[in-house]
Amino acid sequence: MEELLQLRDHLEHQRYAEALDLLGEMEEMSRDDKINKIYSFTVILLLNLIKQSAEKRTTSSWDLSIWNAKTQIRRVNQRRKAKGTYVSTAELGEIVTEAYVEALKRAAVEAFGGAYSEKALGALVDQGAIEAQALALVMSSGEL
Repeated sequence: MEELLQLRDHLEHQRYAEALDLLGEMEEMSRDDKINKIYSFTVILLLNLIKQSAEKRTTSSWDLSIWNAKTQIRRVNQRRKAKGTYVSTAELGEIVTEAYVEALKRAAVEAFGGAYSEKALGALVDQGAIEAQALALVMSSGEL
């Protein structure tokens, strides 16, 4: 909100260069917020894919979490007025890779009732396959 008041002040006083600089900062803050949300939903998506892969089963709760996470990633990434997306497919792949570490930590607590360490659980699953599956789910338009 403070930035909007500053922007108004810059425009009212015809300080257009300062207004444009502030607009650039606001755009970057907005994009960073979108990326952080995408990252958070990606952790949830990967967490449930890791549990499915490790335990070689699924639950309706895990399926719903996967569906919700992929839907929210798509929703947050969609530019409504300008069309297109905030992050490219390549950037989304980078987010998936970054989020995997956090997802594995969380999955170690949840999978098998927390019986495996993060390292041991990681040895039970194929990271590359899970990351590819996550990316494919987000990029596809079909249901799970």
